[in-house]
Amino acid sequence: MALLDKLFGARNAKNAPDSRQSVHSEAEQSGSSSAHEAARLLRAPTALMQLSEAEALTIVGFMTPHRFTSGTVIIRQGEATDTGFMVLVLDGEITVENLIGHRVNPVTVNVLGPGSLIGEMALVDGAARSATCTASTDVHCAVLTRDALEALIAKRPATAAKLMTAVAQRLAERLRESIHKQQIYSKLLQSLQEELDALMPTPDRKR
Repeated sequence: MALLDKLFGARNAKNAPDSRQSVHSEAEQSGSSSAHEAARLLRAPTALMQLSEAEALTIVGFMTPHRFTSGTVIIRQGEATDTGFMVLVLDGEITVENLIGHRVNPVTVNVLGPGSLIGEMALVDGAARSATCTASTDVHCAVLTRDALEALIAKRPATAAKLMTAVAQRLAERLRESIHKQQIYSKLLQSLQEELDALMPTPDRKR
């Protein structure tokens, strides 16, 4: 993976791209109260709580503030080209929806508030988006683009490695939760099938 190659490829920091054109400088960010609040939210249990305060502040220094008005589709399920960013919610709410199977209307699977992350999976692997995320209120957020992540990897590789590890742990937790839910669903289906068999026995069982 290109990002991992850059992270572990021992690039020289003096050859790192200058991120000041696309992101706030670390010096500008580190002293502001808004940066400290963003760093606090980045370390929330719903985000990347494995990060230290200093690491979170450094990462925030590579993020850009952004506002989405209510009703804006921030991420669209199946989108395979615009995958180069993740979003940290600072204020407001985002509705997460999935279009499942042959359903016409999407299913709301979550509503996320401050301290939540969206888009981190596609930021890492570049694959198509797995859900649609829509601003259900006006949303104030901080955005980490892939270019900014590459600049972080080049300038602060240790912090970038901690970020990638935290994201991987977050994704692993979500995978475990999904597997657990599938196991519960499977047990429920088995119980329902057993009840149906008891109420409507097959001819073979009648004999």
